[in-house]
Amino acid sequence: MRAQPKASHFVDGAYLEDRAGAEIEVIYPATGEVIARVHEATPAVVERAIASAARAQAEWALVKPVERARILRRAADLIRERNRALSELETLDTGKPLQETLVADATSGADALEYFAGLVPAVTGETIPLGRDFVYTVREPLGVCVGIGAWNYPTQIACWKSAPALAMGNAMIFKPSEVTPLCALKVAEILVEAGLPAGLMNVVQGRGAVGASLITDPRVAKVSLTGSVPTGRKVYAAAAEGMRHVTMELGGKSPLIVFDDADVEDAVGGALLGNFYSSGQVCSNGTRVFVQKGIKERFLARLKERTEAIRLGDPMDEAVQMGPVVSAAQMEKVLAYVEAGKAEGARLVTGGARAGDGGYYIRPTVFADVTDTMAIAREEIFGPVMAVLDFEDENEVVTRANATEFGLSAGVFTRDLTRAHRLVGRLEAGSCWINAYNLAPVEAPFGGVKLSGVGRENSKAAIEHYSQIKSVYVGMGPVEAPY
Repeated sequence: MRAQPKASHFVDGAYLEDRAGAEIEVIYPATGEVIARVHEATPAVVERAIASAARAQAEWALVKPVERARILRRAADLIRERNRALSELETLDTGKPLQETLVADATSGADALEYFAGLVPAVTGETIPLGRDFVYTVREPLGVCVGIGAWNYPTQIACWKSAPALAMGNAMIFKPSEVTPLCALKVAEILVEAGLPAGLMNVVQGRGAVGASLITDPRVAKVSLTGSVPTGRKVYAAAAEGMRHVTMELGGKSPLIVFDDADVEDAVGGALLGNFYSSGQVCSNGTRVFVQKGIKERFLARLKERTEAIRLGDPMDEAVQMGPVVSAAQMEKVLAYVEAGKAEGARLVTGGARAGDGGYYIRPTVFADVTDTMAIAREEIFGPVMAVLDFEDENEVVTRANATEFGLSAGVFTRDLTRAHRLVGRLEAGSCWINAYNLAPVEAPFGGVKLSGVGRENSKAAIEHYSQIKSVYVGMGPVEAPY
């Protein structure tokens, strides 16, 4: 086995194994081979994780922010130093090409740790004068936080959730997706090596039942999920039973709108990034590409040419630009949507089939002449399938773009910046791009509206979601009472 970790879990500052838990096979999507095995967390493992987190958090909350920051910064440096090895592990875990993981995964995690390390010493309260008396506020940690990760960005998501949590004095218990369980263990290991006290960053493996046991424990104050809407509904409801703080970063069916005055080459590049990066397995993808009729055929011709030039192959080959989807189940799901697109009358421009005999490869697929009622235009596919729709004018495209239960992202390509700003002001989405797509720097808030989620990851906004305000009224004179 090519990627077997030291143990299944990382609890209280060290690797921990308990083979009584159900076995989870880790499968390399490029070949279908089993590259590691881990075990689900037993109730005993979950208890150790929560108990150690609660103990360590009480002490961590008293540590000066600048001292917390030094540890996170050291961890960021270690991640950058080991970027190659971490990127190779990410590729084994997910099947994403090394060309991509070298620049987008561990590096993004390091950015998050560095950013919140720099931000947290500047987080302060305020003083509110009330004449003789005054009020001051203090921003305090929540306590024990639980993070539940998705399988598409296991290293990045572990860091995006743990960095603000730890910076603000919380503890984090992170449950990776059972499909990609390997990378978060390395994040925890590096944090402890950087000086993080034991118990503050725990990683436990498992499926939904393990997640449920974490988010319903009365010692847990906060739940942060990245995942699908169906999973989000369950987690949100369970967390609400205990009035826990919640961040939900869920799915999308985002619009990418291309006006006829756009730079076609840039717009095609944005559509490619918004549909085929990570083999299309990105929640913010602009999978509904609305193209104004005046440039439709020119756009499609160039899109076809550039799509067919994408190099598929061995993800460990740095010349390869696109790898497989994450699993056999995901491949079958995506191919079923491809067949549905054909059956509903969409025009297949390119792709539309499995690639090769081994691994879970799908050719990057483009459909044109897609209508709003087709399944490929309504439902999140999470694979390399792009739907191109026509439109006439601005009012029409805004109405159609917003006609979805999702609201994660949106993009606009146009040379008319006045129109671009006007349009994003009308689009129902939490993260928007103008003449760009799918760029998510840690400095910017990321998250959705409607069924795409609540709360925000990254930026100063994340501080709000990993802390709470305490108000302290200070009386400076005699107490006046009517009795």
